[in-house]
Amino acid sequence: MHAVELVFAIGWAAFWIYWIVAAFSMKRGRVPWSRELRIRAVVFVLAILLLRGGAFRVGHPNSDPWRAGLGLLFFALGLGFAIWARLHIGRNWGTPMSQKDEPELVTSGPYRQVRHPIYSGILLAAVGTAIALNWFWLIAMALGGIYFVYSAVIEERYLTAQFPDTYPSYRHSTKMLVPFIF
Repeated sequence: MHAVELVFAIGWAAFWIYWIVAAFSMKRGRVPWSRELRIRAVVFVLAILLLRGGAFRVGHPNSDPWRAGLGLLFFALGLGFAIWARLHIGRNWGTPMSQKDEPELVTSGPYRQVRHPIYSGILLAAVGTAIALNWFWLIAMALGGIYFVYSAVIEERYLTAQFPDTYPSYRHSTKMLVPFIF
């Protein structure tokens, strides 16, 4: 394994370990698993098919140091943004499409830039991985993007119902995933 691949492997592993450990501090809530199971099942099956088909085998490792450096920069910025958002939202964080028992609307910090900064950060980190390692990672990023946009739409329905006086104006003034664009 080359040094750049090792950095990405360790970075993603550390991120997901942190994410799992941090999940123990969230507020109680519920996830409507039966209602949202279809999209999760489709993404899971597609990911397994891609893995089994060898879509993410590195083959010829990237030897362009500029491309590797740019990918590492996007990777670090993306994971850093996601972690900042997770720390900022604190106990209000939840798994995608979850509903909290005592929700609070967070609109400061990274949530001032985009409504779903955790999703944005993870997607930017995936783009960085694709740039540095293998363009096939864009397939994983696209699958994640579909899942995150779907999750964001569902979550925004919940938030609009829970905060009918404040969420619509926040939604109107802040982009969903990409500042100034989308």
